[in-house]
Amino acid sequence: MKKVKVLVVDDSAFMRKLIHDFLTESSRIEVIDTARNGEDAIKKIKQLKPDVVTMDIEMPILNGLEALKIIMKEHPVPIVMLSSTTYEGAENTIQAIQYGATDFIAKPSGAISLDLYKIKEEIIEKVLSASQANIKQLAKSPSNVKSTTISADNYSKIEPKEATLKTYVTSSNWNTTKKIVCIGTSTGGPRALQNVVTKLPSNLQAPVLVVQHMPPGFTKSLANRLNSFSEVEVKEAEDGEIVKNGTVYIAPGGFHLKVKHVGTSLAIHLDQSPARSGHRPSVDVMFESVSVIKDYLKIAVVMTGMGSDGSQGLIELKKHGAVKAIAESKETSIVFGMPKAAISTNLVDEVQNVERIAESILKYV
Repeated sequence: MKKVKVLVVDDSAFMRKLIHDFLTESSRIEVIDTARNGEDAIKKIKQLKPDVVTMDIEMPILNGLEALKIIMKEHPVPIVMLSSTTYEGAENTIQAIQYGATDFIAKPSGAISLDLYKIKEEIIEKVLSASQANIKQLAKSPSNVKSTTISADNYSKIEPKEATLKTYVTSSNWNTTKKIVCIGTSTGGPRALQNVVTKLPSNLQAPVLVVQHMPPGFTKSLANRLNSFSEVEVKEAEDGEIVKNGTVYIAPGGFHLKVKHVGTSLAIHLDQSPARSGHRPSVDVMFESVSVIKDYLKIAVVMTGMGSDGSQGLIELKKHGAVKAIAESKETSIVFGMPKAAISTNLVDEVQNVERIAESILKYV
């Protein structure tokens, strides 16, 4: 089996050694070199052509963010960023993903994390996952300004790229019943969400629930960033709040996102019940919670991500009431695992490139 060649970039010699030793414990990984800062990293990427780079954000001479922009422009390669869990660290991490980083790892205790061993398996797993990333899609630079929202005239003419399930819902039902949109995503998700959420109009006649696999401390920064680009309101979900049309609720890291009836309204319910397949928040848990909500038509979306989270929840959704399911295409997914698993259930109604997912959502809403 061909090993994944990794370049480790960190200004701390201790951290370089620690990450090097962790990665070499995997028989599938070879650490080909280390670099002390962003400038050093750019030179070595040109020379060594690694399959994956791990890179600290906070470094002297040329920091991780500046180096990342240059690397993705000149020598695109999957990059896993290492970040602190401070507010500034979270903001920088979300920015790094927008610049093209494949994924990130939160250091347990600051720049020099003596307890990095706690996330050893996560480091190995994310490096191996990054080696499978769609580098052409990563190298595309998303705009830092709000995307053009879609008008009714535009989305009414859209035809699905691929349909795998007949509809049993009349158009009149879709037009008169309350709707809810639920989106699940993981690796590459922040960029995909920017592509979708920023195209939704402020008068969207449905609430939107989002599960993005992220640890605590990062989802609020993601919500704030998306909110600054969007016509819809985007916020980190709060336990007990009543959901409103035209608002996007992002599950906080470390909490499952569920919904429940409160009178004639729906309310957010957050809990820390056991992780599902290693994830909390979990897309499956959100989909299952939405599946038992009565008197709503549901639009379920599964986008880029490693693994299969969302596929079992989609099965539950389809068992209960009217559901339209959309999966992101292989062509635009950073990692095609989650959409592929959803498609394999044969319950997906449309497979769309990420640029057209908002159009598909609006067609049903």
